Amino acid sequence: MSVYSSKSAKQKPDPVEGTPGPVGGKERKGRAPFWAVALTVLGVLVAVTGFGGMAAAHYYLGKLTGQIETTDTVLNGDSGNSASTGKIPSGAFNLLMLGLDTRDGWQQSGELSRSDTIIILHVSATHDQAYMISIPRDTIAHIPADSSLGFDGATTKINAAYAFGSAKHGWQGGARLATEAVAELTGLKFSGVVQIDFGGFKNVINALGGVYMCVERDTWSSHYSYDKSGKIVYDVKRDEEHEIANNYIHKKGCRDLPGWDALDYARQRYGLPNSDYDRQRHQQQLIRAMAKKATSTGVITNPSKVASLVEAAGAALKMDTNGVQVNDFIFGLKAIAGADLIALKTNSGTYASVSGGEGITQGTKDLFAAAASDNLGPFISENPEYLIPDAA
Repeated sequence: MSVYSSKSAKQKPDPVEGTPGPVGGKERKGRAPFWAVALTVLGVLVAVTGFGGMAAAHYYLGKLTGQIETTDTVLNGDSGNSASTGKIPSGAFNLLMLGLDTRDGWQQSGELSRSDTIIILHVSATHDQAYMISIPRDTIAHIPADSSLGFDGATTKINAAYAFGSAKHGWQGGARLATEAVAELTGLKFSGVVQIDFGGFKNVINALGGVYMCVERDTWSSHYSYDKSGKIVYDVKRDEEHEIANNYIHKKGCRDLPGWDALDYARQRYGLPNSDYDRQRHQQQLIRAMAKKATSTGVITNPSKVASLVEAAGAALKMDTNGVQVNDFIFGLKAIAGADLIALKTNSGTYASVSGGEGITQGTKDLFAAAASDNLGPFISENPEYLIPDAA
């Protein structure tokens, strides 16, 4: 069975600061990563440590959860989920985070989306360490049959699982089948699933007032280019054909970046020495930059910025909390807000080619087993090549 493809969605792009006149062209929602955990933890950080004490915490938590769309249909099957106890597990647990490459109106029209970013968040039993494990989008995996979705099973790229599930059953079906595929690949059980869309995440960065990031090298954008008048435009052909003529260049150096710029840099993989593994590292850099900005005095002591940030975060998320009330689920994550956040890479950051995509090495299988037994600390000590170093 072949992998589904997805054409570009059409939506109006953001104005680009520093360019003459409005930005033309069309923009696509998609590949919003990695970041569902960042939004959830940021919401907790802002609510709990912001001005006004517990009264403000309950107020902002209410605003956050009131915006989030939830379901109980992703983790109610037999595959890959932990039994619900109605509260966040007291011991080790795993969350699955999905970032989508999608198009406007896909749920209504039956058009397809792919979970091009798949991240496992493993929280240690002591809740003082949290590990992020990125699953490469091109990993060849068995996607199990699910009769409730009318799906007979397939072996293909893992990002297609969401496409198969969502084709007739919306985001809930997509998230369900993606979760089942990741569970079968890794042997892990999940206590929650969080999904995020591209436009919503960009709004969170904008609500922060942008973020300070260091671009490691000149990096050409596969999405933005310059038109004949010199304006920066979102050019869907850049993403489809990977052309480099007239592309917007993320210049090397450290500076404050607006949402569209920071997000686009973190989405790039073409032309980078380590391709998707460099992209994973830049995504971690963006998460750290957001966390630093969110807890800065300029944000956390400003009521209007706090309100805008919480509202943007809530609107970006869709979740299955495995039977836990969403307020309790998010507030329960406050324990990991101050935990060490450790980023890990599969295949030790090296593309493992197999027919049709990327394979999973024995070392990566050992990594998954270490997560299942809550022994990632010893595993990393013995296999430091799986660790993504802190970014600037």
